[in-house]
Amino acid sequence: MSYEHRRIPAPAQHPLHRADGAPIRAVVVDDEESLTEVISMALRYEGWQVRVARDGQEGLATIREFRPDVVVLDVMMPFVDGLSVVSRIRADGLFMPVLLLTAMDAVEDRVMGLAVGGDDYLTKPFSLDELVARLRALIRRSNLALAVVGDAALSVGDLVLDEATFECSRGGEHISLTATELRLLAFLMRNAGQVLSKAHILAEVWETGFDERTSIVELYISYLRKKIDALGPAMIHTIHGVGYTLRSAS
Repeated sequence: MSYEHRRIPAPAQHPLHRADGAPIRAVVVDDEESLTEVISMALRYEGWQVRVARDGQEGLATIREFRPDVVVLDVMMPFVDGLSVVSRIRADGLFMPVLLLTAMDAVEDRVMGLAVGGDDYLTKPFSLDELVARLRALIRRSNLALAVVGDAALSVGDLVLDEATFECSRGGEHISLTATELRLLAFLMRNAGQVLSKAHILAEVWETGFDERTSIVELYISYLRKKIDALGPAMIHTIHGVGYTLRSAS
């Protein structure tokens, strides 16, 4: 293997913690034992609590029992593959950030992983420094970090979003969101009435180096429309050739 993971990254100067001050909880799921060992070592060096699973079936059980704050998940695994694991935990109502590890670097493969509810991806081989940095970024953007900052709800018309609790509703009707859907909706709501370009959305919501040819923004905009615009007059609008905007329907 050519991973740079043999060198354990130095711990961050500003360690992350749960909102109650407890250590971050992480689950690492991969059938490559040497890889799970070195990832676990790097995360424990960050001061995190880490559980390891060797396949998708064991990973599902571990995630459901341990309730981690973040998950590192290989896509190609025996018994239950990584994409199925993501789909099942999302169906369980578990919305912690998931970083997918994949040996496939085609754009279509990455989009598929994100489409089922993954939040970021790394293509093998990768460096441990980048993996830790991406996990820290996911946690900072998740409801875990937002709960420390404050719990003020965003509202546009009859659409309400509480970033601290993942609670979203329109006209009093509850809306279930994945972590990525929440980040995208929050960004649209904070900039309600403004037209946001695809490049701007990619940079602010994903921060993972997608170029503008990817269809990931269109894909997640369609997910939000199915959940939000289905409950009333359209709020999410496409400005052709420019970008997207969210506006009150009232």
